[in-house]
Amino acid sequence: MTLPVQQEYSHLAPIYDRRWASYIQKSIQATTNLLEINPPNSILDLGCGTGTLLQSLSHLFPEAQLVGLDFSQEMINIAKKKLPDSVKLLVGSADHLPFADNCFDLVISTSAFHYFPNPRLAIQEANRVLKPKGSLVISDWCSDYWTCRLLDFWLRLFNRAHFHTYGVKELQQLFESQGLTEIKIDRYKINWFWGMMTAQGDKRIS
Repeated sequence: MTLPVQQEYSHLAPIYDRRWASYIQKSIQATTNLLEINPPNSILDLGCGTGTLLQSLSHLFPEAQLVGLDFSQEMINIAKKKLPDSVKLLVGSADHLPFADNCFDLVISTSAFHYFPNPRLAIQEANRVLKPKGSLVISDWCSDYWTCRLLDFWLRLFNRAHFHTYGVKELQQLFESQGLTEIKIDRYKINWFWGMMTAQGDKRIS
């Protein structure tokens, strides 16, 4: 069965980078500026879209093995044109990751978490595939800002792909519920409309 988010981005894929160029650039720059990690050997981008974050990460961490996963085959097809063959790109779901336990130093997601229909399971799966002391980083819209609360309300009514826009306390609780430690959440705006937050948490050493 094709999910609403897959349908939406199948249509958006050809124009996505052009339509959202400013937002993509500013949100990715803000996210990478806030990273507090040692250089990772392996990175998974959840909801990688057309691969712009992976491009940025390849420059920041040129030695890292990069993997991207997205709901949409059409978005993945565009990412493949932008990225070298060394980057592994897969179609899949964040709540059922096709990877072994303990295999990534960093799992990161930008502007995708509000689409995940089972956020708790998505974080659980991200935590599972992280190596001990690895980091999960999620950047997304933040409902603590009135503009994003209004957008969330509108999208819930008219866009079946959208699931929920979270606030800082909600995201903190989701991270804590899966045993992540050293949790840090930054809240900020990238322009007058888009209120964002970036959360980072580390996998507990068992």
